[in-house]
Amino acid sequence: MAEYSYELKITKERVAVLIGKDGEVKKNLEKETKTRIKIDSKEGEIFIYGEDALGLYTCRELVRAVGRGFNPEIAKLLLKQDYILEILSLSEYVGKSKDAMIRLKGRVIGREGKSRKIIEDLTESYISVYGKTISIIGETEGASMAKRAVENLLKGSTHANVYKWLEKRRREIKRQRASEMV
Repeated sequence: MAEYSYELKITKERVAVLIGKDGEVKKNLEKETKTRIKIDSKEGEIFIYGEDALGLYTCRELVRAVGRGFNPEIAKLLLKQDYILEILSLSEYVGKSKDAMIRLKGRVIGREGKSRKIIEDLTESYISVYGKTISIIGETEGASMAKRAVENLLKGSTHANVYKWLEKRRREIKRQRASEMV
């Protein structure tokens, strides 16, 4: 059986979260995905090895999620079949301007986290604003809606319009699911 591997980098401050207390998070990820993880904590380099391509991919997504600021418990949702990780790069919306990046992060988070919370609630997803990225974990449909909502905020849409769109979309989905059950 062939062995495959992935190599990725995460920030040094997230390495400790990935390892967890007494290595528990790392051990758990290895067990759940049937992979081996080697961590170079000085460089923030992560090496993932395994024979199962799906387990390897899933482990890579979990490591990326933790690296992008998610709590490992939320990242573990990616072990479920219908969950995905979406990562948006803020530099695609503002280039390198630090002030503009801070302003955009603020638009997504909102006052006291209100905007992020509303988007999370309406899409049943989780949002992490970390570094130069905004990441989303959720079921495929919810994560896609959250991604579109965040993109619209980043492009300058008003919060009210984004929430209205999300609420309308959510009603449509509920109606669709109800009609499928009949």
